[in-house]
Amino acid sequence: METPSAWRRHVPPVLLFIAMALLLFASARPTARITLPADYMTLIMAMDVSRSMLAEDVDPSRIKAAQNAAKDFLRDLPPNIRVGIVSFAANAQVVQHVTHQREELVESIDRFQLQRGTATGSGLLMALATLRPEAKLDLEKVLYPSSPSSPAGSGDTFAGGPNSGSRSLDAKPPEKERAPQPPGSYTGGAIVLLTDGRRTAGPDPLWAAQKAADLGVRVYTVGFGTPNGFIPGFEGYSFFTQVDEESLKAVAKITEAEYFKAGSAENLKKVYQHLSNQFTLEKRDTEITALLSGAALLMIGLALVLSAIWFRIGDMGLMKNP
Repeated sequence: METPSAWRRHVPPVLLFIAMALLLFASARPTARITLPADYMTLIMAMDVSRSMLAEDVDPSRIKAAQNAAKDFLRDLPPNIRVGIVSFAANAQVVQHVTHQREELVESIDRFQLQRGTATGSGLLMALATLRPEAKLDLEKVLYPSSPSSPAGSGDTFAGGPNSGSRSLDAKPPEKERAPQPPGSYTGGAIVLLTDGRRTAGPDPLWAAQKAADLGVRVYTVGFGTPNGFIPGFEGYSFFTQVDEESLKAVAKITEAEYFKAGSAENLKKVYQHLSNQFTLEKRDTEITALLSGAALLMIGLALVLSAIWFRIGDMGLMKNP
């Protein structure tokens, strides 16, 4: 038999060289952004139910469009994801505790009652406490401050209203020291926050976002509506109907999430469709040391096998034809 061709003699050494390079690279513990099945199990929807949601710049109205899109979103979510719903205006409340039952969630959305005020930070904190009950957040002092200068329900009335300068806006409760987690590290759930106006009551949403970030929770924010919102029945007053995009972007950034702008019912549906995919497949920075090491070992094994086959056959051929 003929001796192995010249190119065959170079293949095993090349494979060994590549394997050594991969092992050296793997020792640095590199990471790569890989799309993997998301392991979110609980999702909290925090929805604005302030009077500004009556605006008809979105057909048929902001609140109706938001309710319809939210119900479609729930139906598109994977069945293994549990959902809870929080509504907020001047204050925040849990309108549906975490459940797998989509019918109960849809019914709770249909029962929304619009109120005055836009306490975005309160809605975020209530959603956070619902998602992470084990954190035992003390919400009473920050969400329901006993300050005579901040009457309930006065936030969504006029520009520069009583709550716009209230001390309750920056109220912060004393809390036990808790070691912060890396932002976005909590994979057991997430929050989707939808609002159509500026905060007029309650704690600062950026401060609330930092609390979420310290617990590793991502907060995906959705700004809904147009700058020309009109609230029927309240002519002559100056309402906060324009979305505070800067704050919503900051909330998403602090928590390692995303901000979405929806200026129409169709836009909002597309946002929810994107989020549904986000909670099914997620891009993550994943360490690939094991993958590189496995590839290196495979190349070493292949080099040994090829050497044994090619050069053993060649040696046998030489023995037969000295």
